[in-house]
Amino acid sequence: MNKMELVDAIAEGADLTKASANRALDAMLENIASALKAGDQVGLVGFGTFIIKDRAARTGRNPQTGEPIQIKAAKIPSFKAGKALRELVDIKE
Repeated sequence: MNKMELVDAIAEGADLTKASANRALDAMLENIASALKAGDQVGLVGFGTFIIKDRAARTGRNPQTGEPIQIKAAKIPSFKAGKALRELVDIKE
């Protein structure tokens, strides 16, 4: 599902116009990104939690030359699925 398909689903499910659903989705994503940038986590009960993780510095390899290179430490966004979402997705055949 891409963003426009998600906007269409939100518009239909919440009885909104597509423009309103798009603005709502954009506002939600901007607020999640702002909270993560500020170092906060965003938890949606039953869905999951958006967090920032620290990735340690490490040595990698240049794929063209094979020479070792230093990769800096970084903060990366991460998502941990909630129990309800995990159970919903865990389809057993």
